[in-house]
This record gives sequence, C-alpha cells and structure tokens, in this order.
Amino acid sequence: MSSSLLPAKLPEISRQLVAVFRRENFTVAGVSELLGPQATAAWRRGEPAAVRRQAPEDSALGVLIRVFILGDAVSRATLADILGESVVATLCPGSANAAEVRITCDIIPHVIAGADHWVFSDKDASMVQKVAGAEHVLGVGAASLSLLDSVPRSSVDSLLDVGTGSGVQLLAQAPYAAHLTGTDIHRRALDFAEATVLGAGLVDVELVQGSWFEPVAGMKFDRIVANPPFVVGLPEVGHVYRDSGFNLDGASELMVSQVADYLTEGGTAHLLAAWIHEDGARWQQRIASWLPDNGVCAWVLQRDVADPELYVSTWLSDESVDPRSPAGQERTTLWLDHFATHKVSGIGFGFVAIQRLADDEPSDIVVEELSQQFTDPLGDEVAEYFLRAGWLREQTQVSFALATYQLRPGVAVEEVSVADESTGQGVVPAAKRIVRLDGPRFSHDIDEHVLAMLKGLHPNGLSLAEIVELYCQAHGFDSDEVLVEMIGIMVDLIRHGLVLPAELIAD
Repeated sequence: MSSSLLPAKLPEISRQLVAVFRRENFTVAGVSELLGPQATAAWRRGEPAAVRRQAPEDSALGVLIRVFILGDAVSRATLADILGESVVATLCPGSANAAEVRITCDIIPHVIAGADHWVFSDKDASMVQKVAGAEHVLGVGAASLSLLDSVPRSSVDSLLDVGTGSGVQLLAQAPYAAHLTGTDIHRRALDFAEATVLGAGLVDVELVQGSWFEPVAGMKFDRIVANPPFVVGLPEVGHVYRDSGFNLDGASELMVSQVADYLTEGGTAHLLAAWIHEDGARWQQRIASWLPDNGVCAWVLQRDVADPELYVSTWLSDESVDPRSPAGQERTTLWLDHFATHKVSGIGFGFVAIQRLADDEPSDIVVEELSQQFTDPLGDEVAEYFLRAGWLREQTQVSFALATYQLRPGVAVEEVSVADESTGQGVVPAAKRIVRLDGPRFSHDIDEHVLAMLKGLHPNGLSLAEIVELYCQAHGFDSDEVLVEMIGIMVDLIRHGLVLPAELIAD
C-alpha cells in the first residue's frame, strides 16, 4: 500500500530517520559505492531499472535505496527492522496490517556545504512516472544548486531565505549564518523544510508562513537568498513552487526592487531571477529600472536567454505535459499568444547580487551577460566583486592614477591570428585578449599598447600615472590623453578582477 503521509508529520521523525541513514551509510558516497560508477550515473540520469539491479533487497542500504530513491514498494516488516516500528508507523499511517508499503515523499541524500544532508520533499518524476501537482514541493533542483553556488561563504549574523521550499538554502547557509529565517507562502513547504533542518540538527532556525517579505516586515538581515517562483508567464498560479501570480516577470521585479529594504547596511542579497526581452527595448535598462537610484550596489548577470517557444516547451515538460497532447497544444498557444501580446522576444535568466549601501550614496548598477563557460562556484567572485566595486567608488581620477596595481595571478594573454585573405598566404593578427583562467573566466580585448602598460604593473612598483608617462615618452604619445583612456580600461579590468588594486591584495 502507498502511504498518505502528511508532511506535517515528518519533523517528528526526521532526526530518527537521519540517524538511521548515517548508520546504514545512506549517503551520496555510500550509495555511489554500493551502486558502482555505471549505476550511479544511471541514478543521476533517472534510469530506475539500472539502479534497482545494483540495490540488493537483502541489505539495509539496498532497501533504503529502493524505498527513498526508487519509490519501490517493500516489505513493511523489513522496513520496520531497519527504521524502527514507530518511524514506519508515522511514514505509513494505517499500514499496521499491510504486507508492503510505499513511501510517497522523497528523502534524498545530498552533499551540501561539504556535509552529508537529507532533503525532505514531495516525490519528483526523476525515478517514477509522476505529474507534479499544484501543491508540489521541490527537492534539490538545478536552480537551487545554481543559487547555492552563487552565495558567498563568509560568516554573517542573520540570514533570510525567501521562499525556502524544502529548506535547501538553509542547509547551505547554516555553516555561515548564526541565525536563520526561512519564509514560504506554502504551509506544506514549511513542513518539509522543518523536517530538513531538524534532520540536519539545526535548532536556531525560524520558519514563518507568509507571502514574499510580509512575514519579516520591519526586520533587516545581513544576507538574503531567494529562489522565488520566477517563471515568466500569465498572471496565474498553476504550481505554487514556480508560479507567482504576477504577470510576466513581475515576481523578479518585486524581489529586485524590494530586497534592499530588508538588508542591513553592508548586507547582501543573492537572487535567481528571470526577465523579458521586449521588442524595441533594452533588457538591461528594464532590470536597472527596478533598482533604486540610491543605496545599492547591484551586479546582474544574465546567464542564458530562451526564445518564447523553447521557454514554454521547457516549462510544460517540467510539469510532465506533452506539448503534442491536446492539453499541451492549448497551453502552448495560450502562453505564446500572451508573450506576443506583450512583444516578448526572449526570456533571460540569471543571478542578481545586491549590496546595501548608505541611503544617500548613489547606486552602483552593472547589468551584463555571463555567457562564457566556467566551473568555479560564483559565490567567492560575488564577494570579491563587491570589494572591487567599493574600492572603485572611493577613487577620484587623481587617486586612481596614483595607485599601484597587479595583474591577477593566473591571467593569460590570448593572441588570435586568422588566414591572410589579402595575400592568400599565411596568417595575420586578428585579436589580442587578456583572459582570467579562474572564476567566471572574464576576457577583454586589448591592444599591444595596453598590454605593454599592463606588464608594468606591480603592487610595490610604479603608479599607473608613472607607467603611462614612461610609455608615452618612449613612443611619442600624449600622456594626459593616454592616462584618461587607460583609466577607463583599467576600471573595466578591475570590475572583472583581471587587475587588482594593491590595497585589495591580501598579504
């Protein structure tokens, strides 16, 4: 029989469950070791039969894999031997006389912030054929992992997770925040989140039900994270985990425009967001218009853009709707007609990082694309970006020119040559770039003059003004004009971390 467990019951047994999971090595490493590399890869691809073959029914770990990862029905007596009778009775209410039981929620092992954790959520469609309902609560998805990697790992006193869902971000931030608060409009989500954080042994966590920032009105936090329901679409709520009820990108606008009001001075917010690209308008200006004129430093990074057709198809697949079915075709037409009415040519997705400045300080807003491939977590880069941006705001033209700098360790110079079409023989130089080999791997086009002056940078050496003066004397250039141009180039290189002011280099 299948259990009809309500998530409100899970917090009562989450600690006992996690204790068993640790004892039986139901961890990412333990499961991977038992399954072997091929079946582990099949697990990640969502291929249950391949996983089941490697999960023996006569071992406790194999049974746990079948129950909590595969969603199989198993002997109630066997499960009670592993978990304990009281835990099974709570997981499977009304099952005392049943020969077999099936658990209908997910309790999946993950490694989060370097530690073994278990996330409690509704069962997804990765291992079973399932259509997510309107009340579905997600576990650990690609978006939540992206947000997790984009948040700095420095210590703070207080953290707020808006739309906490199953509590993934709370687990990720627990090592760094003394006091954790999670909010969600969805009571079911908060029940799962409570089970997740209690299972992790977290006690200084407050979970509050309410919409957006309403539960924390008048409060301020050192760090705010949010993976809100940012799906761009019609003003309706089909699935509470992804649909806000706002039209188009209204959910992202609300978060971006209001989050600074809940930050302490110097505090930071880290959000996932989506926005429309509208015919005849600049998407960068759209997002910048959501931010106040004073009091914030904001770094907005567009990671991807989807055309309306691909976007709609992707989200229909997310809810297991076949776009070929009559229902899928009807939904597709309705959604695309809505986009066409509002002149939507594309939908962008990415990261928004905001630092709270003094109320009277002009806002410092950069909105740009981050389309290059990279693998390093973004959180450390975001923290350093705010340091670099803060240093730039403090400079005058004179102080900038008199400062000393260093090329970032690991920076490379890339020279590109192409076939010489004019002669039909050999190659000619086409581009010269300075490239970061770490972090987001930013690159900037430069010329031989800029490169020569960059080679002269040393934190204990000549100032930028002195380097420019010497170079111009040697080549007959006007040093005043070159210095102004070089400062502009250097500002961009510092923003992207290719060049570091000596003042920011750790001893």
